[in-house]
Amino acid sequence: MGLSVFRWATSPDYDLLGRVMFDAVHEGSSPYSDSQRKAWVAEPHSGDVWNERLANQDVLLAEMKNEVVGFMSLAKNEYLDFAYILPAYRGHGLFRQLYERIEERAAELGHLRIWVHASLLAAPAFERMGFERLKRESVKLGDQQLDRFEMEKHLS
Repeated sequence: MGLSVFRWATSPDYDLLGRVMFDAVHEGSSPYSDSQRKAWVAEPHSGDVWNERLANQDVLLAEMKNEVVGFMSLAKNEYLDFAYILPAYRGHGLFRQLYERIEERAAELGHLRIWVHASLLAAPAFERMGFERLKRESVKLGDQQLDRFEMEKHLS
């Protein structure tokens, strides 16, 4: 798969991260239907609201061959807000590498835990990182219902 380069995102990266999120949701296999995927992310995120949301988080991205292939973010309230990896790069340890760096950042900030709303696809990866499922939820997006899990990991 090749070596990954990890770096903290800056504002010029934000539109590209919106595209990575869109592609990660819409491409590859998924437990969600096409209608559910469209309700989740109808188009690549960009603009002021998106930029402000990312600017208020620690956003780590992974690059391979000068292409952004995934990213994760940590919000101020111990919340892991985004975790997206392009389908072609899944299954090679990239999730773990991103997560370990996010957890290090959380520890530096003095966080006692990290919590997340994990998709059905992402929940097993979070479990491998030591997260436990707190509850299964169903959220309404447009005319679609999407199931997910609220999960957390206590940091030592």
